[in-house]
Amino acid sequence: MKITTPDIGVDKATVAEILVKVGDTISVDESIVLLESDKASVEVPSTSAGVVKSILVNQGDQVAEGAVLIELEAAGQTATPAVEAPQAAAAPAAEVKAESVAPVAAPVATSQTVDVQVPDIGVEKAIVGEILVAVGDTIEVDQSIVVVESDKATVEVPSTAAGVVESISIQVGDSVKEGVVILQVKSASSVAPVAQAAPQPAATPAPVAEVSEVVSQTVSAPAGDVDVAVPDLGVDKAVVAEILVAVGDKVEKDQSIIVVESDKATVEVPSTTAGVIKAIHVALGQNVSEGVALVTIEAEGQAAPAPVAKVPAATPAPAKTEAPKAVAPVAQAPVAQGSDKLTKEQNAANAKVYAGPAVRKLARELGVVLAEVKASGPHERLMKEDLFAYVKTRLTVPQAAPVVAVAQVSGLPKLPSFDAFGGVEEKVLTRLQQVSIPQLSLNNYIPQVTQFDLADITELEAWRNDLKGNFKKDGISLTIMAFIIKAVAHLLKEEREFAGHLADDGKSVLLRNEIHMGIAVATPDGLTVPVLRNPDQKSIKQIAVELGELGQKARDKKLSPKDLQGANFTISSLGAIGGTAFTPLVNWPQVAILGISPATMQPVWNGQGFDPKLMLPLSLSYDHRVINGADAARFTNKLTKLLKDIRTLLI
Repeated sequence: MKITTPDIGVDKATVAEILVKVGDTISVDESIVLLESDKASVEVPSTSAGVVKSILVNQGDQVAEGAVLIELEAAGQTATPAVEAPQAAAAPAAEVKAESVAPVAAPVATSQTVDVQVPDIGVEKAIVGEILVAVGDTIEVDQSIVVVESDKATVEVPSTAAGVVESISIQVGDSVKEGVVILQVKSASSVAPVAQAAPQPAATPAPVAEVSEVVSQTVSAPAGDVDVAVPDLGVDKAVVAEILVAVGDKVEKDQSIIVVESDKATVEVPSTTAGVIKAIHVALGQNVSEGVALVTIEAEGQAAPAPVAKVPAATPAPAKTEAPKAVAPVAQAPVAQGSDKLTKEQNAANAKVYAGPAVRKLARELGVVLAEVKASGPHERLMKEDLFAYVKTRLTVPQAAPVVAVAQVSGLPKLPSFDAFGGVEEKVLTRLQQVSIPQLSLNNYIPQVTQFDLADITELEAWRNDLKGNFKKDGISLTIMAFIIKAVAHLLKEEREFAGHLADDGKSVLLRNEIHMGIAVATPDGLTVPVLRNPDQKSIKQIAVELGELGQKARDKKLSPKDLQGANFTISSLGAIGGTAFTPLVNWPQVAILGISPATMQPVWNGQGFDPKLMLPLSLSYDHRVINGADAARFTNKLTKLLKDIRTLLI
């Protein structure tokens, strides 16, 4: 089965990244290729499930609609009947006698010490930020062993060899460069200098009979219906909160099928077998207890154990033949290595996260702390897609530094003791506040200036009051923010630098082709900034509707990662909280942010006397490396004129 390029809105696009490799098992809608054009970056999903047989494009290729990207071998096509294994084993039975006396070169495991060095990391020197392994650990090729940091990026250095860590040559804080030895690995390698007689069974009909028995057992292992029941939850009763499967769905063993909730915990019940969902016996909101049947699964037929292990057991070996020695590499099973990467504190944090067994297993394999991943599933349930998004972000965003680096970024010394002054009471920051600290610390590097101004919105507010009655009938809340967003979006089309980004080399400004505006929303856990797409192309009514939807999603903790990405300008409003003005912080990589304070009635001189006017305080903070002070003053001046009579904008 061939997966082709869909319609992506352009004639041609460039293959920026290939997200799968030959041999990978992928599911429907799983991203396989990242395409880039001058308009957008698009991840192409698979239209079918199966195993990647071949990849027909290379990174950098130009592709158009209909171009073949990969070839899949659909799931089920590669499955070999269980009876074939015994048959294959029986085939060489006639040759045993002839070959029993021939010496066979048996591989003998030897070990050698290999130096693992710092690779080319794009800079002359870097600092060792973290050592991820210890002496005695068993590591694999490409497993991360050290985190190094430079002024450009934070990089995890992978191991180039597999084996046991014999010694570590560096320490945290050391300055290293390309070629410096990180650690020594004692690796196992196979050579064959010893000729060893291979043990062969005597030429008797016993193996054939045994194989036949195994074949019979294999065939006679039928598929059947299996009921999956409520396990011991530690409580008498629980409520069915979510049903994760439907009749006809194919499930794997340990896949979560039902979510039950009690006053103590929320638990995902895993399937005890692989197969197809035949019936669901519970409904949402139903009370269940231990032993109650949840679903019936038509289990897949289980093949009998491979006969290869059984045949030699029933066949006596020749007297002169020694038993084969176990080959060392076979005994080295890299089981649950991922769990060793986490500390006790991290494992304790993982236990508090709402995630299923399959997700937890994947997190252990990837070495991910679940508490650091943003959940997008129902009831804040962590999904596999959330893990993939988190790992991808960590790999592609150099600024995603560990929390321990915050103190280094801020440059602040360690806190003194307050025991002599009455002591302290520790209040843990919300998760949202914690993850915001590295981002906020980047403001240490931005020369920020704030321009203050006042906008006369007397007529605008009167017009809004005339309109909001009809909007309310349609269930739409028409706030002053909708008008401000429309005015700012219009202005950003003229003043593009305010919605741009400073290039990494500091020699140019990257001007965005579209406007995507971040709108700060206050939630019980802290401030979050969802993104309003293309407000310059929308009416005030459309903006008001989407503004209400984004705000509600933020308060309900239902924002997806896409809802928070891609902004090139931000508006933060204090609403009716109070205050006269404030200095909003530029949200890097943006270069400007607009702060809105509560409007107040003020006397304004008209040349002969004072008129009462509703004045709206504006606070425009900007990156002075990109925007000059005079340009910022002109920006706010233009904005005040638009807000004074926004109807001119709509004509």
